[in-house]
Amino acid sequence: MRSQTSHSSSSSTAELSRFLVELANKTDLRLLDLAHYRLADTIAVMIFGSRLPWARAVTDHALSLNSKGKSTVVGNPAVSVNPVMAALANGTSAHAFELDDVHEEAINHPGAVVVPVALALAEDLNRSGRELLEAIVIGYEAMGRAGIAVGPASHMLSGFHPTSMSGVFGAAAAAGRLLNFDEIQLNHAFGIASSMASGTMEFVASGGMTKRLHAGRAAEGGLTAALLAARGFEGPEDGLAGRYGFCRIFSDEPQPELLTEDLGTRWMMDEITVKPYAACSDIHPLIQAATELRLEHNFQAADIQEIHAEAPLKAITQNDMDGTTSVMAAQYSAQFNIAAALVADPSDPDTYKEERICDPDLAAMQAKVVSLRHAEEFEATYAWKMGGRITITFVDGSKLTKTVHGQKGSMHDHLNLNELSQKFARLTARQADPRLASIIESTIDAPSLEELTKTLRQGDIS
Repeated sequence: MRSQTSHSSSSSTAELSRFLVELANKTDLRLLDLAHYRLADTIAVMIFGSRLPWARAVTDHALSLNSKGKSTVVGNPAVSVNPVMAALANGTSAHAFELDDVHEEAINHPGAVVVPVALALAEDLNRSGRELLEAIVIGYEAMGRAGIAVGPASHMLSGFHPTSMSGVFGAAAAAGRLLNFDEIQLNHAFGIASSMASGTMEFVASGGMTKRLHAGRAAEGGLTAALLAARGFEGPEDGLAGRYGFCRIFSDEPQPELLTEDLGTRWMMDEITVKPYAACSDIHPLIQAATELRLEHNFQAADIQEIHAEAPLKAITQNDMDGTTSVMAAQYSAQFNIAAALVADPSDPDTYKEERICDPDLAAMQAKVVSLRHAEEFEATYAWKMGGRITITFVDGSKLTKTVHGQKGSMHDHLNLNELSQKFARLTARQADPRLASIIESTIDAPSLEELTKTLRQGDIS
């Protein structure tokens, strides 16, 4: 095929592509170790999410297409599909219940996009565990940088869902590593992926299941872009930062210089939040603040007169809602999650089940959250460092206030190994082989992924 574009470029997208492809077989062991933890967390949330109705619907769709391939769909022992359909199904499962990891500044969920793509394609191509982990590091780097370069706060407040938008670049980059792309091929994949970016925040305003689909759709779109590039299909040379590139057309405040700033010294993998609660991470500081007040002061629900909360603009705009109307609303509502921290247990995913969200005690406490106000101090660090404050006024007139700035699970206050293990065990209990954790632990030395993917096929989500 005759090329329609030049074979070299000085664009920002090309510079990022060049850096990423040079990581092949050279990724630092420290980053590979972090990737193994991100792999474990994403597999756990994928297993948990695979049984939920919206994930089952997408999985059923993927399986119904009868695609031929070698890739595993979690919980389906008898079926192998092509990697694109596996990425769609497993990405949806990973994003199915607000438990997947986050890059706060990019406001996106890299694990739920990158890991399903890397797993599906590595299995299909019979790659090693180390190659899988390298693909994860590279995918996180691309997705995080695309997310911060688009001007994420403006991007999201304009109505775009960052995970489904910037996710396609993480998926394409992870796939490019496993396909052994050179910088020209990866640059084309990014250019193609820029036309795959989609997904709106309308689920916040009028509900539905689309948010659950967005990580799977980004995984599907980015992997498709890479597979097209592998066949010689060409994309624009500056798909991320060009005149009509991703960063410039989907934001009023693009920062394309962040695509390449501090390459090799700043790593997106170092900046990941692992969620302790099955709720939107923007309101985790409020959950933590309420939880800490409850534990420190041992008051009763009946003692509380009213609650006031302060947060950044995004939470005021998109997390101010009645959380008793649906599971999605419960996981996004600032008011509901403050209430859950005071009368339930937001670290237990069951708190957000449909049969639990209308509990009278939760509804009554949610009604006591009488204001959600904008605070400039939290706006100043959004979304690199999340913040929130709650003030509880008691019936006797006394008050308690708690501020959290840099919540538990974030790069500012990491979950420790015991906390990570507890989350993994809780999400995989009775749904996974007891050997799964040790299999993931040895990924870097695995010559193939056969043992891991065989374990992931166990069970039946039907």
